[in-house]
Parts: sequence; C-alpha cells; structure tokens
Amino acid sequence: MDDAASEIARLRAALAASEARAASAEADLAQVRAVVTTSEAMIRHLKLEIAKMRREQYGQSSERRARLIDQMELQLEELEADATEDEIAAERVAAKITNVSAFERRRPARKPFPEHLPRERVIVEAPAHCACCGSARIVKMGEDITETLEAIPRQWKVIQTVREKFTCRDCEKISQPPAPFHATPRGWAGPNLLATILFEKFGQHQPLNRQAERYAREGVDLSLSTLADQVGACATVLQPIHDLIRAHVLAAGRLHGDDTTVPLLAKGATRQARLWTYVRDDRPFAGGAPPAALFHFSPDREKTHPNRHLVGWHGTLQADAYGGYNDLYRADRGPAPVKSALCWSHARRKFFELADIAGNVRKGKPAHEISPVALEAVARIDALFEIERGINGMSVEERLAARQQHARPRVEELHQWLMAQRSQMSKHNPVAKAINYMFDKEGRWDAFTRFLDDGSLCLSNNAAERALRGIALGRKAWLFAGSQRGGERAAFMYSLIVSAKMNDIDPQAWLADVLARMPSLPVSRLPELLPWNWSAGSARQVAA
Repeated sequence: MDDAASEIARLRAALAASEARAASAEADLAQVRAVVTTSEAMIRHLKLEIAKMRREQYGQSSERRARLIDQMELQLEELEADATEDEIAAERVAAKITNVSAFERRRPARKPFPEHLPRERVIVEAPAHCACCGSARIVKMGEDITETLEAIPRQWKVIQTVREKFTCRDCEKISQPPAPFHATPRGWAGPNLLATILFEKFGQHQPLNRQAERYAREGVDLSLSTLADQVGACATVLQPIHDLIRAHVLAAGRLHGDDTTVPLLAKGATRQARLWTYVRDDRPFAGGAPPAALFHFSPDREKTHPNRHLVGWHGTLQADAYGGYNDLYRADRGPAPVKSALCWSHARRKFFELADIAGNVRKGKPAHEISPVALEAVARIDALFEIERGINGMSVEERLAARQQHARPRVEELHQWLMAQRSQMSKHNPVAKAINYMFDKEGRWDAFTRFLDDGSLCLSNNAAERALRGIALGRKAWLFAGSQRGGERAAFMYSLIVSAKMNDIDPQAWLADVLARMPSLPVSRLPELLPWNWSAGSARQVAA
C-alpha cells in the first residue's frame, strides 16, 4: 500500500514537472516568436527607410525600385501587425508563469505631441487618507502627467458679423459700417470651409456627394447643389491666380509635357478623355524660377489640343514620343518650332517590361523567358540615370561638362550596341520593337540625345509624370468626370493644388488664405498670393 502511494506521489511530481517544463517551453516559444517577428518588422522598416532615403537623395529611379518601395510598405504593415499580436501572446503566456519575464518589444521613441495642440487637464481625485497607515495628514509633493492624444469631431461654428446702425440727432441720417466681403459672390461660406471643400474634392478626390453625407453626419445639412454652387463660384474668384500661374509656366524655355486618361460621362456611358499637364521645374539645373504646373482637359487625344495649349510658345518640350506633338516640331511653325527632347524613362520601360522577372511570374509566364538583350539594355540605360543622379541640382555648365565626359561615351556605345542587336533580330521580335521606339522615326535619336548638348534638359520626363500621379488615385474615387466643363474645372483646380505642392506648402491653408484676402487686395498685389511668394507665417500675421 505504501509502495502504491509513493508511486502515485512520484508520478504526480513527474507530471507537475513535465507540465512546468511544457509551460516554460511554451513561454520561451512565444517570446522567440515575438522576437523573430519584431526583428523582421524592424529589418523591413530599416530597408524601407534606406530605399526611401536613396530615392529622395537621387530622385526618381527605375520602375523596379518604385515597385519595391510600394511592396515593402505593404509588407511592413503586415509585419508590424504580426509583431504586435505575437507580443501580446507572449505577455499572456508569461503572465501565467511567475519565473518568466514578459517580452518587451523595442519600439522607436515617440516624438512629443505638438506644442500648439490645446491641453485639457483631467485631474484624478486625490486620496483623502494615506494608503499605508490611513492618516489624513497628507500633503501634495508633486504630480505625474500621462498624455493621451485624442481626436474630436470637426467643430462647426457660425460667425455673426454685427454692423451697428447709428442715427444722427442733427441731420437724422443713418450711419453704418459697410458689409464685409465674402470670398464668393452672395457667399455664405467662410474661406476655410471653401478651401476644405475644394481641397477634399480635387486634392483628396472626395466627390461632393460624399462630402455632403459626411457633413450631414456631423449635424450640418449642406445639399450637393449648394456645395457645387460654391465650387463654381470659387473657380471664378481664383481665375486671376490661375492666369498668373499659367503665364509663369509658359514663360519657361523648357517644359515637361504628358497626359493621362480620364473617363468622361457621355450619354449614359463613359469615354476616354484626357488630362494634359505642362510642368515648369528648373530645380534640376539650379534654376531660380519656382516650379509650377499647368493642366488642361480635352474630350479626346487629338493633336489639335497640344497646339492650342502651347500656341505662341516655343522652347524645348520634354515628353514621350506621342505623335500628337509633331505639329509643334514643324520647321514652319510660328513664331518658332518647338524642340523635342524625348524621355529615357519611356525608352527604358519598354525594355524593362521584357526583363521584369517578377512581373512575368505574376502574369504566369516562366522566368526563363526573360530577354538577356532587354536585361542588358536596362543595365546600360540605368548607368545613364546613375550619372544624372550625381549631377542633379548642379548648374547648367557643370551638368553639361559631366555629360560630355561621362554620358556621351556611354550613349554612343549604346547606339552601336542597339544597332548591332537589331540587325540580328526579326522585325517582329518584341525587343526589336523596343529598339525601334528609339530609332524608327527621322530625328528620334537626335531627340533622345539632345540632353547631351543642353545642361538644362533632364534625362526623363518624370516631372510631368509626378504631377499626374494624383490623377491615377483620383480615378478610383470619383470614377469619371461628369461633363466637359467639369473636366475643365478639375484641370483648373489641379493647376493650383499641384503648383502649391511643388512649392512645399499646404494647398488647403494656401487656398483658405487666398480666398480670404483676394476680395480686399488690389490687382497689383495679387502676385503676393502665388504659391512661391506665400508663406504660412505671413498668412497668420495677416489674419491676426
């Protein structure tokens, strides 16, 4: 009997020890998993930061790097969520075992909350007696403050401008101050509300019906037609600012040009309209003129539209090889022909599509179908972009000298190599078609190599593509332009908003200040409101 009892006790002790080891192993496993996922998230975060810093330092790079950054950002979101889940799981397991310390995830130091935010003090009721001995003789010796960032719904208010009337005892005439100017004729909305409506519609791509629904949930019922009326009124009021930006853009001797598709509602369906942009950006060659963008809308892609947009302008147009620009390059064009400078990013993209291993795999194509000629072409063109990144922001003379020394030999070698490769291919070969893009028209290669003789030119047309980047996001939100006039109004507002962004100012704050000051500002002082002459500090001083 004693032997059976001792055996049971021994087995119970062994079982308890086994359970303790299992619990400890589970805790260790949870902590290891948390460490691994946290490390993966940290590594991914650091790689993303390095990629962004490289892109910021060297400018727009290859499509491969752009795709890599987008992919890394998506992966980082998932890894951060995984790390948090594993950290919580490790804490719960550690809480069950007294001899295992909980895993603490190492997080980046949080920046302090901005000083300009209002502080609301919530004081926890102090104890009346000592928690140790119960004595009532306690005095305050300090305090600890825990800050929590909170958001409250948007605050609306109605501003009542009171104009008192006075009557004269002698002449019985009535005196009263004049009514204040509104930003728009017969206006009822303040400049900040108008700027919010405009920026959310054209800058954040939120259609007016969605804005009206959100305002209604916040207790302010504004109909779609009421909001649309103010958008049209603002476009009229802001016309002088748009005219100044347009004149500034067309005063440049070099422009970037590009276009993108915009669905246009027509008879119950949609058709492909176009949104065009012309960008002035002299920063790559240390030019003193501020950057700006001019947008146009058209219901189709006929060549008459670039002719109309750039009537009277002559200089160098950096664009793709779209044939609609050809009339601008005619020798008999008045007042002078436009010079063509073609984009190497477009040329590289055709080779890149044939050398994109990851892209082929996504499309279900075997990786071994990658063209070695296309891969070599991408590498040779990337070498030119590497040279450009090194001279970005230098003067025209320095850029020209560097190109003559480093880029011209590579371009000449590339020309000979491409000609030799094309001679060995069928004309139906996809790589031959990519090569022909650079040579098949008279003067095409001259347009590609014009940058070698002009230090102010860029190797690519990425400035225009960056200006159009927001339109691609907008298409997913507003689906289509409602009319020809609506498309033209969108182009009008894009010119203002994109120009503001290019000058690193907040478009919404700038629009609010412009709408507030324009009614009382003489025409001679309107240039003060242009994005590159405006600053948030001066706007606050005027408001004060």
